[in-house]
Amino acid sequence: MEMGGTAVDRQQAFEFLDRVARGIAETFGPACETLVQDFDSPSHPILSIYNGQVSGREVGSTLDILGSDKLLDANAQVQDFVNLYAATPTGAQIKSSTFHLIGEGYNLALGINFDFTGLVYANRTLMGLMNADADLQSALWTGGEGQLGQIFDECVNALGKPAGELGKKDRMKLVALLDQKNAFTFRKSVPFVAQRLKVSRYTIYKYLGELAGAKAAEKG
Repeated sequence: MEMGGTAVDRQQAFEFLDRVARGIAETFGPACETLVQDFDSPSHPILSIYNGQVSGREVGSTLDILGSDKLLDANAQVQDFVNLYAATPTGAQIKSSTFHLIGEGYNLALGINFDFTGLVYANRTLMGLMNADADLQSALWTGGEGQLGQIFDECVNALGKPAGELGKKDRMKLVALLDQKNAFTFRKSVPFVAQRLKVSRYTIYKYLGELAGAKAAEKG
């Protein structure tokens, strides 16, 4: 391999990947494990590793992120893998990528393993915090569901398309219109809108989150 027109030997290639691995680990913090592996060997031993607590590995280990020490096939020895899901033996949920640097006499690889387990639990907590079984307006006055349906139909009519034919941008516009008319203060409004649009509740919460972010950016 050459960099800037100059041939790079194995040691220079390793030092380059090691600097990148260290920089990525420091940038993204303790949840991001990075490592350099020697893929000249079918057992692909680890030459350097940062934030090894993510997988419990250290320099010299021949285990992969899955906790396996199986020998790789020929294609896996040279193929890059980008943004793949993996689970460690301890149950951590990982986004994993591997990038090879191959030159004369060497096959080194940079591995990046991001542990997003904490984000999964955080997302569940946020979803729970945003969810409500009832709203004050419906509790105080009757006819809430019928009024919500009327507001929904009015907003759909304003877009000029049937609810079933709305793309993502149109659905975002619809949710914004519904929000302007305080439709999401009604009891079980999110399940109602999700059902009418034939999307998941999570999708509606995501749209509402994006709208809230846009409003905050405008104020900022």
